[in-house]
Amino acid sequence: MNNNDIFKKLRVALMLRDDQIVDILQLVDFRITKSELGAFFRDEKHENFMECGDQVLRNFLNGLIIHLRGTKENPKNPNDVLAKHKAEIPKKETTKPRPEFKATPKVDFKKKPASKAKSFDKKATPKVQVIEKVQFKNGKNKKA
Repeated sequence: MNNNDIFKKLRVALMLRDDQIVDILQLVDFRITKSELGAFFRDEKHENFMECGDQVLRNFLNGLIIHLRGTKENPKNPNDVLAKHKAEIPKKETTKPRPEFKATPKVDFKKKPASKAKSFDKKATPKVQVIEKVQFKNGKNKKA
């Protein structure tokens, strides 16, 4: 596991957005742009992928401590900070209004209508044999 994987897992576990990560890094006077940060989270095969160095991850972890715990002068409760992150995530609307349908009359599918049963006569169409009898010889000569 490399630094990029650790960074990605922390980002997902703590539900952090790119702008929040930039703010956390600024707490320890480490400046980085969103585009540079996005390069760390790309796939390794992508052309703009960038390896996350030890310095970036170290500064992020130090900034994360300050972000979650606060300073000695102004301590914070980490659970409150994480609850605030959850509250900032926009919730998806799970219930969509359903379209109203008009009631259709009940149809009994067990009984066939009498008019269709009389019009369709199976005996009227003769069966035509399409395939002829074929004798297969699978390379074996039979002696008669």
